[in-house]
Amino acid sequence: MDKVYEKDGYRLRLARKEDAEEYYRNNFQPFDPEVSRLTGSRTDFSHDEVVGFLKNCVEDKNRYDFLIFSPKGEIMGESVLNEIDWDLRKANFRIAIFHPEECGKGIGSWAIENTLEFAFQEINLHRVELDVFSFNPRAIRAYEKAGFQREGVLRDAVKDGENYGDDILMSILEEEWAERRR
Repeated sequence: MDKVYEKDGYRLRLARKEDAEEYYRNNFQPFDPEVSRLTGSRTDFSHDEVVGFLKNCVEDKNRYDFLIFSPKGEIMGESVLNEIDWDLRKANFRIAIFHPEECGKGIGSWAIENTLEFAFQEINLHRVELDVFSFNPRAIRAYEKAGFQREGVLRDAVKDGENYGDDILMSILEEEWAERRR
């Protein structure tokens, strides 16, 4: 399954082991602090940690890691289906655009749409779920635009500096996605 999606020079395709070095070099040298804040991740990652992680992801049968490539051919983000439960036909979803200057161009929304197409048409999932922080309104808008529905809120479940934020739970079901496609 080496499906490639393209739009305006941007490409989205499944990660390969040989992408690991570039994945680290282009995105974790250093890891953007704003991306860290919005995704709840740390800011410091070692070379071996990142390279090993991506290589393991490629081999994991319960996840699909898509990489987003800029028109220059550089890895600039990822769109991921992970924690797949094949019996329930559901997966967790996450996306990251690693370079803030690439945000606001619709590339994230495009990657979400194509990852959902893959989830529902290629691997036959029934449900895709995610959680997003309340202090990430751009991501919330992109998820709602793609058809994700709010299911619940974990109030004051995360911190943004000294302030608390909510963790918003969202999902989209295969029939909702199919209806949006019509």
